[in-house]
Amino acid sequence: MKDLRNFLLIACLQIGGMSVLAQAQQPAPSYPQSEWQVADAILMHTPGEELFNGILHPSAGLFEDYFSVEKAAEEHLGYIRMLRANGISVRTVKEVLDEAPLDSLRALASRVLTYDVSLLSDVEANESEAYRQEVLAKMSRADLVRCILLQPVVKLRRTPSNTGFEAEYVQRPLMNLYFTRDQSITTPRGHIICRMNSSQRAPETDIIALCYTQLGQRPLLRISGEGRLEGGDYIPAGTLSLIGCGMRTNDEGVRQIMKADAFGHDTIVIVRDHKLWQMQMHLDTYFNVIDKDLCTMVSSRLYAKPNEPEYVTCDIWTRKPGTKAYKQWKTNVPFVSFLKGRGMQIIPIDRDDELHYANNFLTIAPRHIMAVGGQSETLQQRLAAAGVKVEWIPLESLIDGYGAAHCMTQVLRRH
Repeated sequence: MKDLRNFLLIACLQIGGMSVLAQAQQPAPSYPQSEWQVADAILMHTPGEELFNGILHPSAGLFEDYFSVEKAAEEHLGYIRMLRANGISVRTVKEVLDEAPLDSLRALASRVLTYDVSLLSDVEANESEAYRQEVLAKMSRADLVRCILLQPVVKLRRTPSNTGFEAEYVQRPLMNLYFTRDQSITTPRGHIICRMNSSQRAPETDIIALCYTQLGQRPLLRISGEGRLEGGDYIPAGTLSLIGCGMRTNDEGVRQIMKADAFGHDTIVIVRDHKLWQMQMHLDTYFNVIDKDLCTMVSSRLYAKPNEPEYVTCDIWTRKPGTKAYKQWKTNVPFVSFLKGRGMQIIPIDRDDELHYANNFLTIAPRHIMAVGGQSETLQQRLAAAGVKVEWIPLESLIDGYGAAHCMTQVLRRH
């Protein structure tokens, strides 16, 4: 009987490249090995007042169009409810910051609350800095969080009346923070803090780093210098990491991850975007994964010819198991051919659905996705034919920020 049990264990189906017997011999990984594993914990940020300035000039706010702040918040809360209904633990940035030590909040708020003293004397400037620290020391927790999200600048000047000062108040609010996919990536090794391509988004990474520390998941690496990395370009895929390189992520950012041995996979596939189009700014805007043998790709990329800008290529880096150094194995490989060579079925997403962010879905389990509602009957039939369960989310306001279901989530754990 014992021999029979052992035989059945060894002969069992492979799950993510590892047999059940092998899984039983070691603890399950804390961090995602694959995009199709069951989502267990997610970090999100419900947008609030910091969003308002962004919709006043959507293009400068990195948005596609104007949308209602109130409707956006309602949609986001509805999305969270749907995720929690699937047994997923969702923490919001504000919830985590509300639990953070006051000293940590003050330190972060101190870095972003600016008194512009360029019109004051040196003595007055020194006095103003002492005054700024005094104000920060008195701030409530709620106002510290508000300060962190709004990034205020107080432009001071002297006046002969009243208190002797007057000011112009400017905000640099973090209106894109609700796209919590972008400030970090979560590899099988842990969390990596990104370096954003856009200057107005740069401060977001400090907030997410503080959230990880508060959650007891201290990041293992932070991209620095000339490196650029944004989370929408990263997809863990079983035995390999897929990392987009184009508008928002560069080779130096990828090099830093490989050098630090922070990917956690022995094969790294650098997916090259040659079009550099805002609508397809990240890998997850034109390609996504549903299961170990099923993915999606927008039609313009899937059927592109080698001489067209939509044509996607990839470079493959590998290393021997147990070693740290990666070496380039292949370069300029057609990405579609690479996927098909690995047995991936590719569901095409046509242009109208693409422009409605159909490709930017979140996989929460094998062949189970959360996607923006309102897609074509054709796409619905294609997904159904592939055995995909889809929960359609109403996100009509939020998608005008140039992102959707995948962009709004940072999956902390999968199992």
